[in-house]
Amino acid sequence: MKKIITFIKTNQTIAIIFLVTGFFALGIYFGFNNQPAINKIANLSNKTALAETKADFNDFWKVWSTINEKYPNADKITNEEMVYGAISGLVGSLNDPYSVFFNPADTKTFQDDIAGSFSGVGMEVGNKDKVLTVIAPIKGTPAYKAGIKSGDKILKIDKTITSDLSIEKAIRLIRGEKGTTVSLTIFRNGEKEPREIQIVRDTISIPTLDTELRKDNIFVIKLYSFSANSANLFREAMKKFYESKSDKLLLDLRGNPGGYLDAAVNMASWFLPSGKTVVIEDYANDTKQKNYRSAGYDIFTDKLKFVILIDSGSASASEILAGAMQDYGKAKLVGAKSYGKGSVQEVVYITPETILKITVAKWLTPKGNSISEKGLTPDYLVEYKSENNKADSLVNKIEEDSQMDKAIELLNNWSPIISEKL
Repeated sequence: MKKIITFIKTNQTIAIIFLVTGFFALGIYFGFNNQPAINKIANLSNKTALAETKADFNDFWKVWSTINEKYPNADKITNEEMVYGAISGLVGSLNDPYSVFFNPADTKTFQDDIAGSFSGVGMEVGNKDKVLTVIAPIKGTPAYKAGIKSGDKILKIDKTITSDLSIEKAIRLIRGEKGTTVSLTIFRNGEKEPREIQIVRDTISIPTLDTELRKDNIFVIKLYSFSANSANLFREAMKKFYESKSDKLLLDLRGNPGGYLDAAVNMASWFLPSGKTVVIEDYANDTKQKNYRSAGYDIFTDKLKFVILIDSGSASASEILAGAMQDYGKAKLVGAKSYGKGSVQEVVYITPETILKITVAKWLTPKGNSISEKGLTPDYLVEYKSENNKADSLVNKIEEDSQMDKAIELLNNWSPIISEKL
């Protein structure tokens, strides 16, 4: 009898143990599935930093887990690559083509840009209305010689469709070893069908400035870029202009994609008194603004006859200089509406191999007009027409260029500029 009772108690004990173990297992199961998704991710550091923010990242980590569990090739994608993709998407949510995350490969391309040590086709590209667009081809480069024009929309790079490409990825595809060929399928305004242009890559040497004194005593400066040495070259050009005894100055900024802000401020200083605002940096906080002011070289009198040529390829620093001259009534603008690249980017190294280039401010003209929102509208809108678009000589361009013709007409039949004082 005692054996039977002992056996029953033993069975009860075993049942209780199984019951407790079962509840414990169920608790673990439900606990694991109901815990925040971030806690389910293994082999990933610094997860809690995201969890401490006010945003709910649970959906993000659910997607992360689902990719690892269900995507067929998930094992071929590293955690690092997934993080880079997530960061790119985060920056993309700003809907700002100038705020970009650079992965290690993109970072190297960016650093090569700064150093100038690259081979490619020689053109500036941007994102215009969410379409990869040529801002300007650089004079003398393969793109320029192949007939690429400002405003050309790049639909394909070789066989790659550009609609989903970032600017950085597009640049990497366009660039390549010297002597190799890249095929660009472009669409040009006014044409019915896209065209394919074959361009042979070469080492890119960016020109800065050309000058010419015409027979009618008009002094022409063609400025191709705002490079590191452009301010010094512009000073030499101003010296030549002064020595020419001419009072008629024509500055051609067409196809100039910009460059150094300080160079634009320095050039504006030749025409403005000391302390006058050249451009305003307007930050996210409306109360925070930074004014860049003229150094006050201001050696030219109000009798100066001054025309600036701009077009859709005039961007960034070009718009700063032309906008200041227009606002102060120092020059008349002729040509087409400028590109509208008026924002300030700051470069932040996220790691030694990765960079975040983020927009921190917008540029405003001295009158407070947003360059990025409106671009610059010339005082005289003139459609570009030329019998020879590839003419390299300034003389040829003057003879055949409708916008240049209008500028010359204004300079030779000058009427004073009437503008409000700033």
